[in-house]
Amino acid sequence: MKTLDQIKNRGAQALDGRDFSRLVQFIPEDQLDDFGFKLRPEFIGKHESAPFTREAVLAQLKDDVAFGFKKALDQRGLSASMMAEVVMMWNWVLEDGLEDFDDYAQYGLPIFKATAMKYGFQNLIGDDTGSESEYASD
Repeated sequence: MKTLDQIKNRGAQALDGRDFSRLVQFIPEDQLDDFGFKLRPEFIGKHESAPFTREAVLAQLKDDVAFGFKKALDQRGLSASMMAEVVMMWNWVLEDGLEDFDDYAQYGLPIFKATAMKYGFQNLIGDDTGSESEYASD
């Protein structure tokens, strides 16, 4: 798994920064500036970071995959795309063999499925690959 030092040079990949902003929960307050984050004055001294552990990242990834599946199956193009970027970032962080997987067919379903299968998360498309035309918008 990558370290926070290795991650800070990556920067956001999603258009809305949703991928990189999820890291905030794991970054100690005294390092937020190194990642390009600024706390509003009323929050200075109050940011408590979660431990940056494999278990904690997997817990966040599980939630993100579930949300990504929902957005993809609801054919929410922008949201699904941003969530695919989030999941790809976590896969890059974890370095478990999915870091280069970027098949975005049908709203990112192949990414969500591959990640769900890798880590034993709920797979909402069963035996489908996620590339089937039934998942395309009408």
